[in-house]
Amino acid sequence: TAGGAEYAVTDTGFGIPAEHLSRLTERFYRVSSSRSRASGGTGLGLSIVKHVLSLHDARLHIASEPGRGSTFTCCFDASRLREATAAAN
Repeated sequence: TAGGAEYAVTDTGFGIPAEHLSRLTERFYRVSSSRSRASGGTGLGLSIVKHVLSLHDARLHIASEPGRGSTFTCCFDASRLREATAAAN
């Protein structure tokens, strides 16, 4: 992001097949309902993340490879960043 900032989280889980990536931020969408039942997921987490990021004019990018894991990146434009200030003594 030119002049912006990114915060990424990477896991080494199951990974997500490419055909599901575009739908991951839909409310209640689950790639595998049987796996979600076992782990207690509701299908709301990434929908909430996308909504909160949109309130900050930011974007969510998801990259994944089945069998290798996923990376979830929050991308903020430079206009949404504050200048660093010196720590108070």
